[in-house]
Amino acid sequence: MNGEDLARDLALLAARLTVGGSIAAHGAQKMFGAFDGPGPEKAGGFFKMLGFEEGERYARAASAAEMTSGALIALGAFGPAGPAMLLSVMAVAVETVHRPKGYFNDKGGFELNTMYAVIALLLATNGPGALSFDALLGLNKRFNAVHGWLALFGGLMGAAMILSKRTPQPPAHEQSVSSAGEVAQEERVGA
Repeated sequence: MNGEDLARDLALLAARLTVGGSIAAHGAQKMFGAFDGPGPEKAGGFFKMLGFEEGERYARAASAAEMTSGALIALGAFGPAGPAMLLSVMAVAVETVHRPKGYFNDKGGFELNTMYAVIALLLATNGPGALSFDALLGLNKRFNAVHGWLALFGGLMGAAMILSKRTPQPPAHEQSVSSAGEVAQEERVGA
């Protein structure tokens, strides 16, 4: 391995560990209440408010997808599967929580979701690099950019299927909320 390849693989490793660790931790916040997260009951209530009748079930599913995609991305395991799951979760989060708030994160918009989605695109189509589980097992030779694009398309179709189960809710400013604390907690729970 020459110096240029090593530098590229180290950059990919750093990106995978950061993105994978961050999204896995985000899922753990909802699933277990880790890292000062809301935990399953509050996350379930938030998902119900978003229009998912079985809020706790959908919150658990989203949490599991976040933790699994994060682990797969961090490890560089199983090709584009982790990035495709991440894209699916981000698409649902944008449509249910962030899109109405505009682009920028300071207003609760989808800026951060876009960054996650673009990184998922890059990892799915370019692979995890030589410092990965896939490279260790020789699986990296089985995946190429076409597989990445197909997996990402599958992730988006999964998001569309999840969104089809949702009863759209009125915009947040039209909903009555009993206290400012409840609003702040709901904002923390969102993906």
